[in-house]
Amino acid sequence: MLLVGRRNTHTCAGPHRRAFLQVGAASALGLSLADLLRARAAGGGEGAKAKAVIVLWLWGGPSQLDTFDPKPNAPLDDRGPFGTVPTRIAGVRFCELFPQLAKHTDTLAVLRTLTTQSNDHGIAGTIGLTGSAAGGTGLDGKPLPGSSRPALGSVVAKALGAGRRARASGIHPFFVIGGKLHQGKRAIIGEGGGPLGAAWDPFRLEYDPATGTKVPALQLPADLTPERMTDRQHLLAALSGAARRADQLGAAGALDEHRGRALAMLTSPTAAAGFDLSKEPDRVRDAYGRTRFGQSCLLARRLVAAGVPFVQVNWSDHVEAEEDGGDGGWDHHYRNFQIMQDRHAPWLDQAMSALLTDLRDRNMLASTLVLAAGEFGRSPKINDKAGREHWPDCYSALIAGGGTRGGRFVGTSDARAARPADTPLTPADLNATVQHAIGLTSEQLTGLGLTPVGRVIEELF
Repeated sequence: MLLVGRRNTHTCAGPHRRAFLQVGAASALGLSLADLLRARAAGGGEGAKAKAVIVLWLWGGPSQLDTFDPKPNAPLDDRGPFGTVPTRIAGVRFCELFPQLAKHTDTLAVLRTLTTQSNDHGIAGTIGLTGSAAGGTGLDGKPLPGSSRPALGSVVAKALGAGRRARASGIHPFFVIGGKLHQGKRAIIGEGGGPLGAAWDPFRLEYDPATGTKVPALQLPADLTPERMTDRQHLLAALSGAARRADQLGAAGALDEHRGRALAMLTSPTAAAGFDLSKEPDRVRDAYGRTRFGQSCLLARRLVAAGVPFVQVNWSDHVEAEEDGGDGGWDHHYRNFQIMQDRHAPWLDQAMSALLTDLRDRNMLASTLVLAAGEFGRSPKINDKAGREHWPDCYSALIAGGGTRGGRFVGTSDARAARPADTPLTPADLNATVQHAIGLTSEQLTGLGLTPVGRVIEELF
């Protein structure tokens, strides 16, 4: 179901202007969405083969050796306890924990020589999301030099958000499923529109296996009592009425066309239905896995089918320690192999395999680019806690669909998966490749006020 539940706000009074603006300002569906709709109407780039992008953001840094670049001939202290399975790509094997994805390698490509500039989650996260560390936060907490760049999702949203399909859907063009990325108390820079403006920030959904899809920006206070439900009903009724009267109000000057469309999306049953996974058959939901990540991947497919050009699925809300109630993402400094075997590998293997199958069966894979990557990899050397440390020098990613060619790999790492033996790649190259797949040119980037960074990974096309 779609949950409009708890949110900490100052008031939940009746449908007066202050309450109305609090709901509007609480999310990208408020005045910033109005700006988005206005900007979208002004025009933007049309896609090439890829019409949509789904990024599976594996926050925390998965181990390349225990996923898609195993080294069975390396010393035991490097390779770990897992065996390998063959793939459909000559010379490429996966960790034995990924048997389903190994069977999909005729439709996906493997990148095995990604490198980044930092072993810090925050800096590497900014680089992964934007292609550049500029404007991020350094280890000392101070801003790094240079102007911040928008998230890849914001760039794609601005390029594709003006497309005919997106206009017809009436849905925000950039969604993130999952909580905001952070390192401890420090937010990760680069999740939003940055210099493109708040209009191109993502609209955020969260999926909870116990309660379903949540819209955090629209959630009501935890202490909402039955006596206060009347106020809530009044507020929702006011929003619905405002949406119905948007055109008239806009004509009268109280709301312009774009604010009216923003309000219409807020209360649109069509948009709400797109968020509701209960409308999917049980066999489809079971195929993805009844985990938070699995159902979030299914939600991403529903959003793309509804016309959303860019959806990012965050692996988790990144809680630092499992004892705090979260899975800690892929940041496996300890018990790496137990966590991989019990949870992370089977969840990713099932969910991403189901996503690729679902897109293919719906004839959507050719026009949907799917990318799975984290901000860096893990150290070849296993530490004394049966874990692996941060490792920026070499890590892996998977990419499929959207005009890319499957059944191939790019780059070969050395004997320990410690460094590229050839063809080093960067997050900037990944961003440039996604932009190329959707038909975004250097001239268009320059027109957006952005300096093109990275090279297109031509080997994928």
